[in-house]
Amino acid sequence: MKKIQLEILGLSSSQSQSGSFALILGEKTGNRRLPIIIGMFEAQSIAIQIEKINPNRPLTHDLFKSFAEHVHVAVLEVLISDLKEGVFYSKIVCTDGATTFELDARPSDAIAIGLRFGVPIYTVESVLSEAGIILSDLDENADEDADEDDEDEDDDSTGSPKPEPTPRDPSGQVSLDELTKMLAQALEKEDYEKAAKIRDELNKRNG
Repeated sequence: MKKIQLEILGLSSSQSQSGSFALILGEKTGNRRLPIIIGMFEAQSIAIQIEKINPNRPLTHDLFKSFAEHVHVAVLEVLISDLKEGVFYSKIVCTDGATTFELDARPSDAIAIGLRFGVPIYTVESVLSEAGIILSDLDENADEDADEDDEDEDDDSTGSPKPEPTPRDPSGQVSLDELTKMLAQALEKEDYEKAAKIRDELNKRNG
């Protein structure tokens, strides 16, 4: 069974399912993309690991990592192994140093755990050929959407100018001390999306 390595390309709100998120995985050596719909909690867990944010309290996937380390079990890789009736199945490949074993898991949980161990994510050709999207297809859809937008603009016969976008507040209006306090407050409230934005602003200012 030939394995194909994947990488995380993006994470965004799902337009088809309210409260869900689309995790986009991409072939490392090809142009196919594998979108997987995941829940809000799993999306948050993946996002804070990608953004390197340390929550005040450990999430479930952090707890798994701590437990595994205490019993001397290491994760080797994550494998999205099957697709049945639109449902993805995956395995977490582990070792205790003497034997290698697999744990069944949802792809979202497997990937959230795999990120914490820094291990590669794989799938198999059968999954990618059935559910993968070729990048050129995405480009064509984007071009079609752009053409439709151009047509809508041409049909605008009012002649009224479009309103200018609201300018963003200059970053210099908030001091570094205030940003640090805001970051602490966001972490305390477990608002990790806001925390990531504040952290990025702090990193930019600190050079």
